[in-house]
Amino acid sequence: MSTPSPRGRSTMTMQPWFNEAKLGIFVHYGIYSVDGVPESWALFDQVVPHEQYMRQLDGFTAAAFDPSAWAGLFARAGAGYAVLTARHHDGVALWDTRLSDLSVVGRTPAGRDLVAEYVSAMRDRGLRAGLYYSHSDWNHPDYASVRHPRPPHPELVDSPYVSPAPGAEDPRAWERYLDYRDGQVRELLTRFGPDLLWFDGEWERSAEQWRMSELARLIRDLAPDTVCNSRLLGHGDYATPEQGLPMSAPETDWELCLTVNDSWGYRPLDVNHKSVGQLVRYFAQTIGMGGNLLLNVGPRADGTITPEQAQRLEGLGDWIRRHSAAVHGTVGGLPPGHHYGPSTLSPDRRTLYLVCFDPPSETVCVRGLRNAVRRISVLGTGRELAHRRTGGLHDVPGDLWIEAPAPADLAPHGTVLALELDGELELYTGRGRE
Repeated sequence: MSTPSPRGRSTMTMQPWFNEAKLGIFVHYGIYSVDGVPESWALFDQVVPHEQYMRQLDGFTAAAFDPSAWAGLFARAGAGYAVLTARHHDGVALWDTRLSDLSVVGRTPAGRDLVAEYVSAMRDRGLRAGLYYSHSDWNHPDYASVRHPRPPHPELVDSPYVSPAPGAEDPRAWERYLDYRDGQVRELLTRFGPDLLWFDGEWERSAEQWRMSELARLIRDLAPDTVCNSRLLGHGDYATPEQGLPMSAPETDWELCLTVNDSWGYRPLDVNHKSVGQLVRYFAQTIGMGGNLLLNVGPRADGTITPEQAQRLEGLGDWIRRHSAAVHGTVGGLPPGHHYGPSTLSPDRRTLYLVCFDPPSETVCVRGLRNAVRRISVLGTGRELAHRRTGGLHDVPGDLWIEAPAPADLAPHGTVLALELDGELELYTGRGRE
């Protein structure tokens, strides 16, 4: 995976709305939902024969596709943006592309431009509209025409869907493919004006083979305010760790993409859903490290989101609404070790929000806090909590001990304490007397 340039040095243009959003909803929707097979990867991994995979075109109806209902659910979840798979690795476009006959508009019973409807519905609800687009297209006749010179994951490119046999490269075919790829990106930008482009599939070629600099220039020229992820190989705005929190935050803006169960697309046999409490933990830990959470759902072929996934989005939204002050407008909080849980900080750096996932039995401790504390209260109830300091010597501040909230003040899945500081946050991070 690629790493974008350090903060402030990206060749793209990060927008303020991205860091303010905190939560986005990823939507993996495509013909793979008909049979509930792994999205596109069922082809690559030969889970099903190619002909059987493509027969799903005939069953993709989008009969109950209601992007307004999606937007309402996403807004109740507390999201600020969404990202829809406009085209995955299987090459099936969800919009009426003029550059390929492989789209849900012309080749499925749906017969609808799903991207156009989605973008309109998101914006009507005040959400930013993002589009996922894969650089790779395992169905395009010109795609498997050149080989990666130094593949980071050889096992992921040594496939007839990706690479030609050694000695059978066709550079002219590859140039035709890139013109097609660039043309589809141009269509997405000019027709829909997405707020965000979420690229994928970049591991299958080098940045030079992908003509990434030229693609980045195209995006900048047509839509300079469009945010792009790091899979634009050296030209993106933010990093995209996947399916697990990094142990330390990336040095740039970033977003954790995470599935509600174990699958990206609709998989009816995958019932290993994360609980609302677990999703709250992922979310709080992510924003406490200064990132966004991009939480994925996989709609059924008819366009409906399963009750199990919808209920979890609703539950996460309930927690966010109760603790909005600790979410929106905040930045990442304390480094590890100062508090045993995540935290966020108000933009003026004078209010610190501590998340306590488990009910404290006696006290909550904060270490290394130099500031005097004016007031501590429980978000959601406003109950004020007593606090005191113990210890401290010379440069080392004492520990701050906060009275445990009463059971009536505890919130489901995680209670948040607001510490109003005397001045901007100031921490001690030394080793003590040596």
